Amino acid sequence: MKTETIANMCGGAGEVVITHLLGAQELNEKCGLFAQVTIAPGSSLGYHEHHGESETYYILSGDAEYDDNGKTRIVHPGDVTHTPDGCGHALKPIGDAPVVFIALIILG
Repeated sequence: MKTETIANMCGGAGEVVITHLLGAQELNEKCGLFAQVTIAPGSSLGYHEHHGESETYYILSGDAEYDDNGKTRIVHPGDVTHTPDGCGHALKPIGDAPVVFIALIILG
């Protein structure tokens, strides 16, 4: 598994750590990403839109403020979010714990 740290991801604050659970060969040109993502308190994943793909998050731990195409809500462990093609989202931890989630991008 490959892990990368991205500063100011999509215009967000701080760093986002992405552990790729599958590589390009396993994704088989059907998925753009299948990864565990960790965002520490004080960091965030900035608002971004998806075009030609959708993205789903499954929250594993931590609480976060989720911007769902302009509407904000709080997500908790066990919650699932879905951003369809043509829509956008952002995520920011709240509290003292990092938020950890599985991200899945499906192409098409």
